[in-house]
Amino acid sequence: MTDSAPASLPTAMHAAVADPLAVILAAGRGTRMGGDRPKVLFEAAGKPLVRWVLDALAQAGVRRRVVVVGYKADDVKAVVAGIDGVSFALQQEQRGTGDAVAAAAAEIARAVDEAGGARVPVLIVTGDSPMLQPASIQRLLAAFAEQPTACLLGTAITDEPEGLGRVVRDADGRFLRIVEHKDASEVERGIREVNMSTYLFDGRSLLWSLGQLDTSNASGEYYLTDCPGLLQHRGDLVEARACLEPCERLSVNTPDQLAVVAAALEARTA
Repeated sequence: MTDSAPASLPTAMHAAVADPLAVILAAGRGTRMGGDRPKVLFEAAGKPLVRWVLDALAQAGVRRRVVVVGYKADDVKAVVAGIDGVSFALQQEQRGTGDAVAAAAAEIARAVDEAGGARVPVLIVTGDSPMLQPASIQRLLAAFAEQPTACLLGTAITDEPEGLGRVVRDADGRFLRIVEHKDASEVERGIREVNMSTYLFDGRSLLWSLGQLDTSNASGEYYLTDCPGLLQHRGDLVEARACLEPCERLSVNTPDQLAVVAAALEARTA
């Protein structure tokens, strides 16, 4: 099984930036989908959700991809095994998104070591977001190469921000934080820029921030969303770039959402 030929990477990717590495979070069960199939293996427009994500990354020129598996790991591996550039990391138990990324720490560290002194872009996406666009990934990579960010969040401007985390900026437009919808004030809920769960970290910075995570939260989990704040507190540059399309906010958590995404994908491919 092979991917389609990758598009060329943005010209802004100069010698000081190594080839990107993607980490795809695909360890969850997806209990609201019904049945016992891993959520990322549900099909939309004739292809498993995780394959849409892997193909979008390949088309954007991201050839090195680590799929983090957990629930029914062998089933997920069987669907994507043999794709060039794809490897696997195992999340032993579901302890949050930060823990899922940490499962791929050895692969990230290897990429950092191989890069020497170059910055390693580590792109983190979810395996249930089949609307991911190659052009959006390339814009994010180009933005990362333009300045020495420790973390760059890919965001989108949408007229339908309901349920999504809002991107809060200061008076000068600089990124401050992400506030979840349920915790947002009335003013914050009026913000149209939303978090898309698409992150681009410098590899060294990511490894450091993963090591600082703890479970002192209501869910008792390790949150990847804490990493940007930890880096910002350390004095590193963290930014958000609205370079994703509103349609990319469509992910899959329920059968109804799967139907909406499948229709959108069928319309796009038609």
